[in-house]
Amino acid sequence: MATHLRTSSEPSLTSIVAGILHDFQELIKQQLTLFKVEVTTDLRKTREALASLVAGLAALFLGSGLLCLMLVHVLATFTVLPLWVCYLLVGGGIVLVGALLTGMAWKQFHSMTPLQSVDALKENLEWKTKPN
Repeated sequence: MATHLRTSSEPSLTSIVAGILHDFQELIKQQLTLFKVEVTTDLRKTREALASLVAGLAALFLGSGLLCLMLVHVLATFTVLPLWVCYLLVGGGIVLVGALLTGMAWKQFHSMTPLQSVDALKENLEWKTKPN
């Protein structure tokens, strides 16, 4: 009675495929976890940038109102410029500062790279559905 026992140390094809599928499932789980962490981090960064923007705009608004009045009257007192020209000069300077602060906040929003793991997840799903 002859029995054919497999004595080879090589894994079978089914165990290799099962291992690949298990690894793929683990990779997808890890990428979903990374996606969740990225979304949380991006939301936190957005909140921080938004808080800075709101604080900057509020300070800009209040400070510009008070400084405009003070600087206009200082300029009118120490120069021969008409009052309307003094308002124009001071208002233009305040608008310039506000534009710079808003531009810096806009740059901060654009420097964020949200959801980088989505591309990697798409790539892996494409590999799963279309293995070349």
